[in-house]
Amino acid sequence: MADPVTTPTAVDAPAGLRRERRGWYLYDWANSAFQTTVITVFLGPFLTTVTELAAGCELGADSCDGYVYPLGIRIAAGSYYPYLISLSVFLTVFVLPVVGAIADRTLHKKRLLAGAAFTGAGATVAMALVTGERYLLGGVLFLVANIAFGAAVVVYNSFLPQLAGPDERDAVSSRGWAIGYLGGGVLLALNLVAVTLLSEDDNPQRTLDLARWSIVSAGVWWAVFTLVPLRWLRDHPTVEAVRGAGRNVVTDGFRQLGRTLREVKAYPLTLFFLLAFLVYNDGIQTVITLASQYGTEELRLGQSTLIVTILLVQFLAFGGALALGALARRIGAWKTVLLSLVLWTGVIIGAFRLPAEAPLPFMILGGAIGLVLGGSQALSRSLFSQLIPAGKEGEYYGFYEISDKGTSWLGPLAFGLVFQLTSSYRVGLVSLLIFFVVGFALLAAVPMRRAIIAAGNTPPRVL
Repeated sequence: MADPVTTPTAVDAPAGLRRERRGWYLYDWANSAFQTTVITVFLGPFLTTVTELAAGCELGADSCDGYVYPLGIRIAAGSYYPYLISLSVFLTVFVLPVVGAIADRTLHKKRLLAGAAFTGAGATVAMALVTGERYLLGGVLFLVANIAFGAAVVVYNSFLPQLAGPDERDAVSSRGWAIGYLGGGVLLALNLVAVTLLSEDDNPQRTLDLARWSIVSAGVWWAVFTLVPLRWLRDHPTVEAVRGAGRNVVTDGFRQLGRTLREVKAYPLTLFFLLAFLVYNDGIQTVITLASQYGTEELRLGQSTLIVTILLVQFLAFGGALALGALARRIGAWKTVLLSLVLWTGVIIGAFRLPAEAPLPFMILGGAIGLVLGGSQALSRSLFSQLIPAGKEGEYYGFYEISDKGTSWLGPLAFGLVFQLTSSYRVGLVSLLIFFVVGFALLAAVPMRRAIIAAGNTPPRVL
């Protein structure tokens, strides 16, 4: 049996711990392929095209005003994918906190990580079956993959407090995000080569097929590279998990979640931070998730332009995560995240003003996103780790993950509703400004040092 959870510091970090950290970083390398290749680039345009075919529109048409009727509900073809994202998050509200509670109660956290990761990867590979007008099959597979993706990240994030002390978490978290962006960028580069060499300008069916197989490649990548962290990470059961050895971990998880929901009001500042994060991260995730759809449908940019731009974002985000991590060591993670939200507001305004059919301005804006993206996410994760009561990392990261890694719902819902009312993606984009403005105000109002102490933790030297 592994030792109960400890909080290592730089002084007592042995070779085994360094190996665990590398394994932890590599899971981000593995699953970021789903975030970049599937969510950010290919799935939005791919599933929208399949839905448009089901709505009676011609393949390759410049616009589609058709509707589909899943379960008898009338939905504009262009709104189907944003609505799916919202539905997936509605479902994760019930799934992820339970997964987190189970992670805190199990002696075998790695098995839980493996189950979620391989389920998500399997559903992604099964996208190979989404041909013709099978938009409903594509929607179901996306729901399974996205929920499993979120569940795996909950378990993955819960390792962070066990692998780094308070003054190291910003750096460790930033390295994880940076490695993830690099891994996602490598696979995206390979898909870019495939699309460039194999696509035909006058053959939209070939483009659709290439998008499908690019999505499948992300599932294979995710599954194969998950094997490395499963080998290098160790189980770090909490004291409660050790005491409860032999009991039904699922039943215990539900009971513990119920206790946490009753006790969480004892940590109002943690909840206030979580509220701020849910608001501003909703905006970030909506930009990431719908960027390719905006570029395709509103700016009329080709698939190759979108892939090159997202590839640029990935590699700049690698440096941006490390750079903002370094800035956080000087001025503190809280101030650095606030600065990043100001920059995100500028990104939305710039995206609204982008001209159609102009690849270069879109790429420049993508570069700006890359510089601020990784740091804002990595530092938010490490900040939240400081606010979690010891032994409840999985549960609290379950709540955190509800609006993380492409599982936001208010932003896509607002975007989809505005588009359905106005038929304008630009107007839908403007609706996202409120998430960054309100999120900034809420985060600025959190007394971080007092919140960390209230959670029973030791604040880092610089906040």
